[in-house]
Amino acid sequence: MEPIYLDHAATTPVHPAVVEEMVPVLQETFGNPSSVHFFGRKARKVLDDARRVMAKSIGANEKEITFTSGGTEADNIALMGTALKYQHKGKHIITTEIEHHAILHTAEYLEKQGFDVTYLPVDENGRVSVEQVQSHLREDTILVSIMYVNNEVGTIQPIQEIGQILEEHQAYFHTDAVQAYGTLPIDVEKLKVDLLTTAAHKIYGPKGIGFLYVREGVMIESLQHGGEQERKRRAGTENTAAAKGFQKAVELIIEHREKRNEKNKRRKQLFIDTLREEGVSFTVNGDEQTTVNGIINISFPGTNVEGMLTNLDLAGIAASSGSACTAGSVEPSHVLSAMFGSSDDRTTNSIRFSFGRSNEEEHIIESAKKVSQIVKRLTS
Repeated sequence: MEPIYLDHAATTPVHPAVVEEMVPVLQETFGNPSSVHFFGRKARKVLDDARRVMAKSIGANEKEITFTSGGTEADNIALMGTALKYQHKGKHIITTEIEHHAILHTAEYLEKQGFDVTYLPVDENGRVSVEQVQSHLREDTILVSIMYVNNEVGTIQPIQEIGQILEEHQAYFHTDAVQAYGTLPIDVEKLKVDLLTTAAHKIYGPKGIGFLYVREGVMIESLQHGGEQERKRRAGTENTAAAKGFQKAVELIIEHREKRNEKNKRRKQLFIDTLREEGVSFTVNGDEQTTVNGIINISFPGTNVEGMLTNLDLAGIAASSGSACTAGSVEPSHVLSAMFGSSDDRTTNSIRFSFGRSNEEEHIIESAKKVSQIVKRLTS
């Protein structure tokens, strides 16, 4: 059988229309966007057009969009760039225990540089409390960073509510919206965020490009030194072809967002219904009411991540887990550990399935049946 891809939260296949947009740029628009001659101006127009589309997609001004190499770099710039720029106002940062490692490892680095980081807990649904954020705010808090949608369980965080309580505080507010962008409608004014991270490869765009929204008036310390590209925020010649591809991906994802969300909702429900029909034992991690439609994280009692992922791969099903697999051992998922406690079995027996545009109903049914067979075999 053809392999079935149920790992769209990790990355998505590039949309054919995105490839079509990129090829002419690769072939014909080779100028450096910083050059003043015709070839440079032609490349600059590609960047400017893409920047306008991305700014509009989140209700921002095009001057507030900084192109990066992806979500990780954008997260690093957001945290380190802001912390270093405003350390004279304080050295306290607030984030959560369930952030992507691009945030957590950056926060750990900043701790080594003398910053004080508070890692907020989450409830059993993977949701942070607005009250917890408020109670941990201090006079010297300069930055709060909370992801919009969790990449492992799909939990949507109360970003707008948190933005409202930070409105009167000196702290800047960053959200890693990599999993939210293209799935949820985003308006930076309504959310009251100062910095926001995205990545093209999560929305059927090319890898190696993303953007960081930086609200006008917010200063960041540049982490790369060289030319004056991206308003001196991020030195280096921009990836013109990738920007064009990213633009097309954004246009497509916005045009089809509601329809795609509905399809993912049906895919998720069909997957769950088929597992139930097959009589397999499982529980869903996270509350369906506060998770996105494209991600489902499922615990299969009596199994382990290594065995499940190996057998799924052999069966032609691509899925993933937040657990770090090493030779002979499994390090529990930090997200599920924060939700349930590090000793809970769900931290090492849960698999993430994430759906996308290539998944037809027959793929969902076939996958769920094969998952059921594997679970029954491993637990017999």
